[in-house]
Amino acid sequence: MKIFGKVRHRPSASWRQATDRAFTLIGDGRYEDAGALLTRAADLEPWLSESWFNLALLHKFRHDWEQARAAGLRAVALLDKESGAPDWWNVGIAATALQDWPLARRAWQAYGLKVPGSGQHTAAANSEPTGMELGSAAVRLSPEGEAEVVWGRRLDPARMEVLSIPLPSSGRRWGEVVLHDGVPHGERVTAAGPSYPVFDEIELWAPSPVPTWVVLLEAATEDDRDALEQLASDAGFAAEDWSSSVRLLCRACSESRMESAEGDGEHLDPHDHSEPGHPGPLGHRTAGELWVPERECGIAAPAGLVRGLLDGWVADSPDSREWRDLEEVC
Repeated sequence: MKIFGKVRHRPSASWRQATDRAFTLIGDGRYEDAGALLTRAADLEPWLSESWFNLALLHKFRHDWEQARAAGLRAVALLDKESGAPDWWNVGIAATALQDWPLARRAWQAYGLKVPGSGQHTAAANSEPTGMELGSAAVRLSPEGEAEVVWGRRLDPARMEVLSIPLPSSGRRWGEVVLHDGVPHGERVTAAGPSYPVFDEIELWAPSPVPTWVVLLEAATEDDRDALEQLASDAGFAAEDWSSSVRLLCRACSESRMESAEGDGEHLDPHDHSEPGHPGPLGHRTAGELWVPERECGIAAPAGLVRGLLDGWVADSPDSREWRDLEEVC
């Protein structure tokens, strides 16, 4: 098969050696050295789509979106098949990072996804892709640091709105939109049966103005705790009982197929690496008791509202509820 007058052939040994060495360097975080080798590989085999796919991948790792878009477009121009290639997914991520919505729409369609509003001669075709109904998923914040998996709503194939309240160590807030990678690393399975992919965050796409607070609650029952979460939700914000929602996992567990709930009764989750006295399902257990009234709770709400929410929560049942030590943490 000829492309631009060139006969496609297997890449040379020099191309393979340069490429293999480059990906070893990428694994060590040596992006500049890897870039030199991948550029050499592209010079050796410019008619090979993989040459440009690899460069686009490197630029994605470096968050150099202009270069990622340029290399990605060269890669898709050399593809043999019309749809489904991962090259288009990388183009879609770069276009989304740059808010190049016409190209993002084109990329998702070329990959094989339905994008509402595309193909119309209207302003909608040039706007960000919405209404793709991709549902919920989980995203791993700061995957190279103190990684934390949180729940979110997929806005399109490359962006997710964070719906959990992340721990302050992540530097992320409830309501933020993060750019994420296309290949899941792990899976979360709910008690009802459905499973959800876990994507790795690439970078923050849109910040949230809503601060994160931590507060100590005295909640006599789970219903008392649930009442605060519902009160915050009704106000358009969020509260989350970190005492029960946080599990400390090793990387191998986090990137595997995991149940998203801690289990019932005296069952101890073998994947939970928390310790007594620390956040997490195991850390808040006592002998013969499953519920500890003192709860560490995260709240996402404006400064002018958060104390009113807590006071209103206590006022509804003063004998079973109390709060103290409110602190803004992110």
